[in-house]
Amino acid sequence: MTVRQWCLKFGQEFANELRCCAPRCGDKWHLDEVYLSINGRRYDLWREVDQDGYVLDILVQPRRDQRAAKRFFRKLLKGLRYVPRIIITDQLKSYEAACKELMPSVEHRQHKGLNNRAELSHQPTRQRERPMRRFKSPGHAQRFLSAHGPITYLFRPRRHRMSADEYRAARARAFDT
Repeated sequence: MTVRQWCLKFGQEFANELRCCAPRCGDKWHLDEVYLSINGRRYDLWREVDQDGYVLDILVQPRRDQRAAKRFFRKLLKGLRYVPRIIITDQLKSYEAACKELMPSVEHRQHKGLNNRAELSHQPTRQRERPMRRFKSPGHAQRFLSAHGPITYLFRPRRHRMSADEYRAARARAFDT
């Protein structure tokens, strides 16, 4: 069985188990979207990250309008079952309209510089996209990236924030999991 077949068969199940066992995420969420080119068409990859850099959810959609933003918020809130304290986005107006409608009690900040946490979370996607020679379809991108997020977070602890002993212990815990 090839690695790709294994990922298609077991990857999502493994990622779902990791999400269930993960501690509760932070109450400050960073949202951002990035373009993906799939078979010559542009798609938007919507990504939500908490203040610690943990990827909460992703969604691949063909548009960037208010309807798409509301769909992303609903998917996210359904999976996490709690509302954040603060949402930080870039200056896309779709976020503002969707946030006012679905989460009126949440503080919404729109600023280009505050959203670097979400901007940096797109780098692993771009790094994986090159060796895979692009994604073949929007469904393929959605399946791969929704499973890749939790697994990457587990096996790549923030090395710059820990000593060598802590890093070895974190890697051992990841393999035990």
